[in-house]
Amino acid sequence: MKKIVSLLAIILMISCKSKAVLAESVATEIINSDKIIESHYNNKFDFSTLYIKAGARYEDDKNTQNVTAEIKIKKDEKILVSIRFLGITMAKALITPQSVQYYEKLNGNYFEGDYASLSQWLGTDLDFNKVQNLLIGQALDNLNNSKYTASIVDKMYKLEEVKNSNTKKTNYFEAENFLLKKQEIEQPEQDRKLQISYPEYQKLSDKIVPLKFAIEANQKKGKTNIDIDYKTITFNEDFSFPYSVPDGYERIYIK
Repeated sequence: MKKIVSLLAIILMISCKSKAVLAESVATEIINSDKIIESHYNNKFDFSTLYIKAGARYEDDKNTQNVTAEIKIKKDEKILVSIRFLGITMAKALITPQSVQYYEKLNGNYFEGDYASLSQWLGTDLDFNKVQNLLIGQALDNLNNSKYTASIVDKMYKLEEVKNSNTKKTNYFEAENFLLKKQEIEQPEQDRKLQISYPEYQKLSDKIVPLKFAIEANQKKGKTNIDIDYKTITFNEDFSFPYSVPDGYERIYIK
């Protein structure tokens, strides 16, 4: 689980200009899972590109670090993430539907590979759509592809996946716009739990986007937290996606 958090620290970091928090409602009336899913997807917004700046705080049992990030998204095609510390680029990741590439300056190494090897290394399924959904406040998985039981927990609508698997997936939504508030991935046999929460949203033009989100990962070896604070976000601008591994970096392989 710590590996997925380390990668998310490179992939994740977002932002927004105005900090007007969107009003939300509590769940009081039980409705079926299909209605919850339909209402959640009614909030999907269209865009061609997304430009994001953010601040992020990373904390584990050994250290704490604050960084800034720049994220460029070309919808359904590619995501470029640059992580900076004191203005210096410390890591970059280029993500496409076919591959994941990244390099980091501290150890002078880089990775190029597909999602199959990366998912095996992280201990959970990963693909381009899940990364993109994570960044814009949508459920990681396509909720229409599974069966769920619906209930009300902590004044939120809870969808729990009905599946005989070691991996348990749960999503929570508020009742006004059915915005995603929290999603959990648990692997009890490995004593792992990953929680992603979205405490606040805002509306920019006709688009509802997160103001911040938090990742909490628990496993036998310890706990890791990442808090992301949105600073700036703009839609549908033209920009480039420059990515090249610096000379002298060593390639790492995942078996």
